[in-house]
Amino acid sequence: MSLSRLRITGLVFLLPLAACSTFEGFLDKGSRTESAPLREAIFNDAELPLADPISRNYFQLVDKNQSVIGELQVVRINEGDTFSDLAREYGLGYDEIVTANPTVDPWIPPVGTPVLLPTQYVLPDTPRRGVVLNIATKRLFYFPEAAEGEPQTVMTYPIGIGRVGWETPTGATTVTAKARDPHWYVPASVRKEHAENGDPLPSIVPPGPDNPLGRHVLKLGLPGYLIHGTNQPYGVGMRVSHGCVRMYPENIETLYELVGLGLQVTIVNQPYLLGKRDGEWYFESHPPLEEDELPADERIAGLLKAAAADDETLLVDPELSAHMQAAASEARGVPVQLSRGDLDEIFERAVLVHNTVELDPDVPTLSEVREMIDQLPDAEPVIIEAVN
Repeated sequence: MSLSRLRITGLVFLLPLAACSTFEGFLDKGSRTESAPLREAIFNDAELPLADPISRNYFQLVDKNQSVIGELQVVRINEGDTFSDLAREYGLGYDEIVTANPTVDPWIPPVGTPVLLPTQYVLPDTPRRGVVLNIATKRLFYFPEAAEGEPQTVMTYPIGIGRVGWETPTGATTVTAKARDPHWYVPASVRKEHAENGDPLPSIVPPGPDNPLGRHVLKLGLPGYLIHGTNQPYGVGMRVSHGCVRMYPENIETLYELVGLGLQVTIVNQPYLLGKRDGEWYFESHPPLEEDELPADERIAGLLKAAAADDETLLVDPELSAHMQAAASEARGVPVQLSRGDLDEIFERAVLVHNTVELDPDVPTLSEVREMIDQLPDAEPVIIEAVN
């Protein structure tokens, strides 16, 4: 256990009971509340040592039953930081960090504010092969083939997905083509939309900084759908496309080099996830997509039934379902331990880390970033050149 975590845990138990009373237990109130005073008392302690951040994208599974990866982290805001900066630096999407910190201004957070980084993930409930996309959590998981006797590893990245009305489909497919520096053949529907908005587009956009596909593209067997980069990375982690999957340029470049033609790609919609590590059960909940009509209680019942094959006590604990329902109602996207019924345990497990964001004088201004996010183009290419 790191010095940071030992220090944090000690502070939690030394704080006055009055501070702890600000928490409303899942089981008592049916809802989780944020305790800003407690959070700030812990993480604004100037003497608290800082750890190095964990790996952004690469994790090793200790055993085949492990289904939780990563660690929760906390970082303090420096002058000029925005949530977009933090998200990219720590391997997160914009929506992920906003959802985990609903009381903090994402654009002008006060200097020194502790921000929870939701860098712990419950793996999707699907075979661990190839690429798995969970559109509900806006994350991609890649499972490289492990050599005989070697532990399995997993790489995970934030993604942008299709907006309402242009949903990214679920199902199984494969990678059918790859391209560097692709041309974007702009569909007539997109050209019409942009023309009506006073922003006309050419029929073909060549490779370069104005190409919304970025520099790397993976074509899927689902007609018209791609996994690709972007020339406006601040939109990664949001619902902004016509159905294609967007990644940070550095992430798609890495994935592009690793995957081959024919690789299996599985796309699922799982806003609620139940996983286990070191004998402890974790429940992770995200806001369901707007078009998702399956009730939370049905999803939770299904999770418990599936997990009962490993632990029968999950089905006979009357408090467990209520605990999960309460967590689902908040949907912070942060795994919570089911053996606990309050928010304390999240901060006990979190590691306070160095803020490694380096401000680039050439990056867009705050107003420019906001404008980019509001006006992200929706690339929906129908042809890919330079396939290799």
